[in-house]
Amino acid sequence: MPELGEHYRKDPSIISREIAGEVILVPIRSHVGDLESIYTLNETGARIWALLDEQHTLGEIINQIQAEYEISEAEACQDLFDLVTQLQQINAIVKA
Repeated sequence: MPELGEHYRKDPSIISREIAGEVILVPIRSHVGDLESIYTLNETGARIWALLDEQHTLGEIINQIQAEYEISEAEACQDLFDLVTQLQQINAIVKA
């Protein structure tokens, strides 16, 4: 499970594009034509993705998400940890 003091960065082999209000993640190294390798992020996921920049700890991202979306700390934690776990599984982020 991710820890609050950890920093993450985006893997350079993943590109992101905003299309029709959604953020799409596409791996550029393999399976580009495979639709199962393309990932769509909702608004909260897109904001978390933007904050995964090596500069912010997970704890700082939780505080930012909590303030921006006016959700509880528990909800912000759950959303962040779920997304970070999924992004790690698809090799879209790595610990900095």
